[in-house]
Amino acid sequence: MSREIDERKKRKALRKLRKAAALAEQGLGPPLSDWEREFLEEVEARVEKYGSAFHDLEKGAADEPLSALQNLTLKEIAEKARGKGGGFKQRKPLGSKKKPAYTPRVRYIDDDIEETPPPPPPKPKAKPQLVKASKLKSESKTSVVSQPKTGQPKLRVIKGGAAED
Repeated sequence: MSREIDERKKRKALRKLRKAAALAEQGLGPPLSDWEREFLEEVEARVEKYGSAFHDLEKGAADEPLSALQNLTLKEIAEKARGKGGGFKQRKPLGSKKKPAYTPRVRYIDDDIEETPPPPPPKPKAKPQLVKASKLKSESKTSVVSQPKTGQPKLRVIKGGAAED
């Protein structure tokens, strides 16, 4: 079940874990929480037993005894034990450095607005005028291709309907 881990890397990880625990016992910084102490003990036990403290290879390299996140947590615990850091730092989410796609246009109420007269209303358009069809035909017969027939439609009776007996 254990992977092939270089013995030097395994010893180095165990040394870091034990050193962080020893620094915490000296009391230079704030005391470690229960979770931090359990983390150090459990990771140390897994490294000693299996050679690695993580199983999922997406979380770290196959030849490393600690995952990337375990290394980061161990570093933060060691800094806290030395009294240098304030413990765990909140990480920024991915993509937080990107600028927004647009900047919203904001108008502040407190800003002074100069009173300007409103623009003049648009001129009303001329009303359409009716033109007789006969006048259009006489002016240019070539420009008018075909005009629809106006008037009442012609109705026709179809034989064979339901009224026939």
